[in-house]
Order: sequence, then structure tokens, then C-alpha cells
Amino acid sequence: MERFKVYRADISWNAKHFDLKGFYRTGHYHWGYEGDFFGFYPEANYGPNIDIYNGEAPFGFELSGKKAFKNFKVAFGPQLWWGANPAFLAKYSRQIGKFDVTGIFHEDLDAQAPAVSSFAVPIPPTRRAALHLKRKLGSVGVELGGIWSNSNRVGEIFQVTRETAEGKIEVFQDETTMDDTWGGKAKLTYASGPFQWYAQGAAHGVLAQGGADYTKTYTGWRLKDSGSGNQVNFLTGFTIGVGNLQIAPNFLWQRPIEDPIPADVSAPGRPRNILDDPFTVRSNRETVAGEILFTYDPTPGTWMYEWNNDMAEDAKFAVSSGFVYRHQPTTQDAAIGILGDGRTIFAFPGAAPAQDLWEAYARIVSKISPDFGFISNLFAGTAQANGSDARLIKRFGGDVRAIYKKTKLTAMAKVNDWGPYDYHRDFNLTFPLQLMVDISTSLAKPSWFELPNSRLGLRYTWRSLDRYSPRYSPATKLNDRGESVPDPTAVGFDNGREWEIQTYLQINIGN
Repeated sequence: MERFKVYRADISWNAKHFDLKGFYRTGHYHWGYEGDFFGFYPEANYGPNIDIYNGEAPFGFELSGKKAFKNFKVAFGPQLWWGANPAFLAKYSRQIGKFDVTGIFHEDLDAQAPAVSSFAVPIPPTRRAALHLKRKLGSVGVELGGIWSNSNRVGEIFQVTRETAEGKIEVFQDETTMDDTWGGKAKLTYASGPFQWYAQGAAHGVLAQGGADYTKTYTGWRLKDSGSGNQVNFLTGFTIGVGNLQIAPNFLWQRPIEDPIPADVSAPGRPRNILDDPFTVRSNRETVAGEILFTYDPTPGTWMYEWNNDMAEDAKFAVSSGFVYRHQPTTQDAAIGILGDGRTIFAFPGAAPAQDLWEAYARIVSKISPDFGFISNLFAGTAQANGSDARLIKRFGGDVRAIYKKTKLTAMAKVNDWGPYDYHRDFNLTFPLQLMVDISTSLAKPSWFELPNSRLGLRYTWRSLDRYSPRYSPATKLNDRGESVPDPTAVGFDNGREWEIQTYLQINIGN
């Protein structure tokens, strides 16, 4: 079975009244700049992760109307983005007076097959709609939107916690109502010369689930509206240009309407999860955060934060560097993990504790000549696991990609960081040191993106192992059944190590 299988495919059909595009594992763009104010239709470009997990997303069709139907756009398919349920989305946009108005409707038609990655665990089927109004008033832009979501989940029971007068935490049951399905969002922008500013705020009922913000406002800020239900939030930031340098501070405040349920709550209380409860506290975790972003770009015609900047950037030296600090005074509800069989999903017993986190990062692009250039990404900071492990990690590292004529070099170094798979972060599995170098030659000039390409290459990967790493076995012990199993906590042993050498010949047949 599956000795021969379609790797990726796309089709197009240009007719008098519509353009139809079909895609299977080829990716598609989001609708954020077309009036999708609440992120119903996210971007779906996943690079090599689709191969790592043998995913089959995105898979579906987009239909854009022409002539009498020019304001209509439809998307439908079995998995329009990774982890999506079979769904149908319809969008209608037109100008009414001085307003650009967009309405969008999303209906899940069935439940998705079991997850293959905790990055994309399907949620129960949903129904939602949104309305967006946009207008320009000179240098000021105004956007208003409303969302209605998950009406099919009205009447579901969920748990909440309340603090008594004596300071004790008690658990109660509540029931979702139609009021919980509504939410709203507003955004103001102002641009004048080298100064640009925005402010936005949102309030979402516990069922008013939208999607993440895939658009960029003025620059490449990382603090954004998660789009989750069960929250109120406020963001504001500005940029100012000084020659080729842009300075951009940004601020985020968000808080859930219903707080998370901690893991140590008395039974029958338990942390919520997206499989068993109508809502959770995850990306909408209580947060007060700030960031500062510096961008040096002597060639602004090739914008540093454009999606294809890796290929388009032509500066001999351009850099973006930022720092983010998050104050997070509470825990979260439970995340979903996948067992070792790669299919069985489960809810963790809790989440990592309240913790303030910081991260510094930089991206350097240098296209010295048409034949030679490099791109480097650097990071350092603190981070928490997706699952319930409480250990805080302090990590740093970076990678570099360099192309010289038909030769491409990729190198990576990470210290005290998670491994390459999502379950490493789920279960907080880290390696003291990870090193990788890959050199390849192509028939044509290599791509900056990891796309299918005919090439011959050699890759070397090396990792050190400690008690927090998978496969670390300095000694053995007998378990409860009398079996000999690894004992990663044994004292008096050095770090382990593992390495791998790959040679590969990749042949791409296509246009």
C-alpha cells in the first residue's frame, strides 16, 4: 500500500464567471487583507513539517467570482488548513458608501480524522460568522468588526472557579448561553511621514472563537491578538523612522473572562481542555507584555517583513532585532498531547505554572552579490512546555543559510532547547547541545525556502543527552514488572550523545 502516492498537486480553472483553484499540500494565503478581521481562514504554508508528520494539508478549493459575482469568494474542502475539519467558508465584500464591508461565514461539515501532530489537533465542529467595516479618514484608518461563533455549543456544561471569603478556591458548574457566542473588535491606525501608530481592542465571549491575526501592521511585531474566545484585550504600538532605522515599541494586555482551572484543584474539578469543554484558557492566558523592535533596512523596496523576503531581499546587510517580555501571573488550562503511537490523543493533567518569560531575537539578511548571500536567525530567552511539566528552560541558539552559486549550506546550533518534533515541547524534552550542518548542490540555483528541488547533499546531526532528553540511558533499573528499563536519573554519569550522517539524492519532477 502507498508505494506510489501523489506528493503535492494544484489545479486552476479560469472560467467566465469564476476562477477555481485546487490545492493538495501546496499551501495557500490567508484572507486577512480581504476583510477577514477575525482570522477565520488562516495561512496554510507548512514547509517540511508536512513531510515530518505525513500530513495531508491543506486540501481543498478556493473559488473567486467574476463579473456579477466579483464580490464573492468561497473555500471548501476536507482540510483547508492543518487540523481543520471538513468545512465551507463564504466571503462577500463590497463598498457601501464610504465603507468597505465584508461578511464571512464558516461552517464545519464533519469532524476531522485523528490528529498526527499536537500542533494541529482538530477541535469539535463549529459554526461562525463575522462582519467587518473599514474606512479611511485622511491619515486615520478605522476598522470595526463583530463575531458570532459556536452557536451549536450553546447549552454545554463547563466548570468555573470562584474564591470564597475565606480565600479558598471552589469549583462550580455553569452552562453556555447565546450571549457567550458574541464578540467585537475595533482598530485605529494613523500614519504621517516617519510616524505610524495603531491601537486595537477586542472582547470575545467564551464561545466567540476566532483565529490568530496573520496580518502585519506597519512592522513585524510578535505581540498580536490571538483571536481566541473567552478574553478581552488591548494592543497599541508605534513606529518611527530615523533614516534607514525603524524603532517600534509595542504593548499587549489581555485577560480571560473565565480564569483557568489549576491542576491542584479539588475533585471533581479539573483543568479544561478543547476536546471535553466548550472553551479553554491557552493563548488567551492573562498577559501583560511589551516588546521593542529595531529594523535596519537600506532597501525598503524589499520590505523586511514580507512573506517572501528570504528570496526578495537585495540589501547587502539588513537586520531586524527585537526583545519581548511577558508577565503571566496565572497558569493555563490543559493542552492536548499525542501518545507514542502517533495517533492517540489525551489531555495533560494540567499546565505549566505562572511564569514571566522573555525572548531576544534577531534576523540578519545579507545578499552580497547575485551569486552569494546568507540569512541568519538568532534567539535567546526563557520558555515553558506546552504540557504540564513545570521546568522552565533557558535556551539560546541560531541557524544560518548560505548560498553560493549552486551550493547551499545550512547550519544550526541550539543550547538547552527542545528537539525538532512538537512532542519534545509537549513533554519538555530538551537537549544540552544540538548541532547540524547540511551542504548540498543543485542543478539550478538553490531556493532560500525548503521547497522540492533536485539536489545532492550531505547532512550531519549531533546531540548531547541528559536526564531531560529522550533516549538517555546511562544506567538501567528494574521496573514494577521486573523488566530492565533505562534510568535517566542515575547519578555520577556524563551526558550521552547521538549522531547521524545522511546522504541524500532528491529528484524533483515538475514545473
